[in-house]
Amino acid sequence: MDDLWLRYKKDRDPKDKEALVKRYLPLVKYVVSRMPLALPPGLSFDDILSFGIMGLLDAIERYDLALGYKFNTFAVPRIRGAVLDELRRFDWLSRAGREKVRRLEKAVDKLYREKGQAGDVELMDELDMDEKTYKELLEVASRNHVVSLDEVLALDDGDVSRGDLVADDLPTPQEAVELSDELDSIARALERLPEKERLVISLYYYDGLTLKEIGAVLGVTESRASQIHGKALSTLRALLRADF
Repeated sequence: MDDLWLRYKKDRDPKDKEALVKRYLPLVKYVVSRMPLALPPGLSFDDILSFGIMGLLDAIERYDLALGYKFNTFAVPRIRGAVLDELRRFDWLSRAGREKVRRLEKAVDKLYREKGQAGDVELMDELDMDEKTYKELLEVASRNHVVSLDEVLALDDGDVSRGDLVADDLPTPQEAVELSDELDSIARALERLPEKERLVISLYYYDGLTLKEIGAVLGVTESRASQIHGKALSTLRALLRADF
């Protein structure tokens, strides 16, 4: 452990804390840049960064040198969580947008129950939408689910290994059983996704690629990658609720 951390934890000098914040500011930018966020009205990217910095400040205060895990490992979920908490407060998706996403999820659920799959053409027919409106809806769904599904899928994404959790974060035996069941449900749902959608989920949540980078891997635009991401998340939500 370097001298700066040792000094700060011993003396709590504000200048040392400022130096730590400057050191880890790129980590905040990295985390925020990989969250598929549409800026809510009245908020700028700098505002979103400031939410992440609040998570960084909390992580600096709570980080325990004695436990031996890396600070980045400890800080990433706290930065992400601070951003998500503030976005909830701003209620950034309109009521009309949420209703459209719910309609999409219900349509996915219906088609999976009736046909075992939900293709784009079938969904457009079920929703009575033209292709342009349908693709716009998928992009809304891609942004909407970041608050709810990002946290669930990130439980096993490698940001925090089981051995790196601090004592206060360790689950109780009952919570551990529930978490195991939840991860099993996610695994089953992922297996039901079409190959391309499953790949997008893997690249985004487990490999940490941005939607632009995923588009390059797939040979499609960033917008198209966002649409695939939105459909995949809507399908996962429907499958996880039904758990079939």
